[in-house]
Amino acid sequence: MKPQDVWVHCFTEAQKTITDFLKSPEQIEKCVQFSQVLIDTFKKGGTVFSCGNGGSHCDAMHFAEEMTGRYRKDRRPLGALALGDASHVTCVSNDYGFQYIFSRQVEGLARPGDALIGLSTSGNSENVVQAFLAAKAKGVKTIALLGRDGGKLKDMADLAIVVPAQTSDRIQEVHIKLIHTVIETVEREIFPENYR
Repeated sequence: MKPQDVWVHCFTEAQKTITDFLKSPEQIEKCVQFSQVLIDTFKKGGTVFSCGNGGSHCDAMHFAEEMTGRYRKDRRPLGALALGDASHVTCVSNDYGFQYIFSRQVEGLARPGDALIGLSTSGNSENVVQAFLAAKAKGVKTIALLGRDGGKLKDMADLAIVVPAQTSDRIQEVHIKLIHTVIETVEREIFPENYR
């Protein structure tokens, strides 16, 4: 395949993934629920935690920094934290096992009324599964951004959004769109003056 054909193929495939996602009213309703969970959490002074592995960890960090920093315009920061700083990860994975790197932070930091976003393209990331178990035990709402068939996390989450794709790259491309859009919906509700 020539380079220009690869470019066309990749963009066409990405467009089809988003189009397939948009065709489902159920998916859009789940996105609206995603917004409402975050709006409710922030309005009550709660914190939204996020976690994932590899590219999904980068998306989890991207979400948190947009909330504590800024998205489009200046505003007060909202409480968000991506789990998994390097010293914590190496400590917990060495002492307890890699599967507990997120759950230990949830146990130590999360409070009832907080929320946890877990990103996993397979839906089977064991450390995210353990984080969801810890969140449930603490009364923390769980939102899963997933792909493929949703894996284990689909049925564990309070709210699961499953991207209709099979490869991690296409799934993550929609995940970042979900993240940006949920941030905008939260800002429009909490900081309407930024959208006049």
